[in-house]
Amino acid sequence: MIIKAKPLPRPIFMAAARLLMWFMKKRFNKMIIHDVALQNNSSYLLMCNHLGFWDGFWACYLSYYAINPKQRLHGFYFMILKKQLQKNLWMRFFGGFSIVPHSKTYIESMEYAAEILSKPGNLLMMYPQGNIESQYVRHIALKDGICKLLPMVKGKCQLLWSSNLTEYFESLKPSVYFHMLDCGSPQDFHFEELQKKINQHHQQAIKKHFRFTEEKHP
Repeated sequence: MIIKAKPLPRPIFMAAARLLMWFMKKRFNKMIIHDVALQNNSSYLLMCNHLGFWDGFWACYLSYYAINPKQRLHGFYFMILKKQLQKNLWMRFFGGFSIVPHSKTYIESMEYAAEILSKPGNLLMMYPQGNIESQYVRHIALKDGICKLLPMVKGKCQLLWSSNLTEYFESLKPSVYFHMLDCGSPQDFHFEELQKKINQHHQQAIKKHFRFTEEKHP
């Protein structure tokens, strides 16, 4: 049996989100979003590269500033390993629900995720790499869980990717750059094409951060 989310009422959730946004602006030098056009009256599957501790906080920042002002979000959700959620049950109140890969409850978690994405105004955050990797990895290999999820989604849903990269340059604090990509909808989803599109986008995002000279290959 999965552990389902119990989101806080929107006013309380948004108050907590504003506090988090204030903290992050203090913690980082700059947070720059290269956004994309959003579909109206849609749900959103937000996928990001999985590089470390800050991933979830950055996804919240991205949702708050790049999505919610354009299309008001009613719910924010994310998958988390059941053993981690059991240790941190407070995450349920911020949209966390459990998943156990290769288990009998795996499909139940996917059905719950599809139910979330079938309601306009909901956002589901996902890290399809499955593992934490360097932000500068040259090839992003996606897990195939998304292939099981998307056919179960009913209604309008927009697939979004963001390559999140950090740099220090002249500052003592890191800056975060969000390079977003519109990946279409479940209706035109093709796993190999999505992976190819994301990798091309991610490599271009990395290239934008090579200042002054072109990277030379041996």
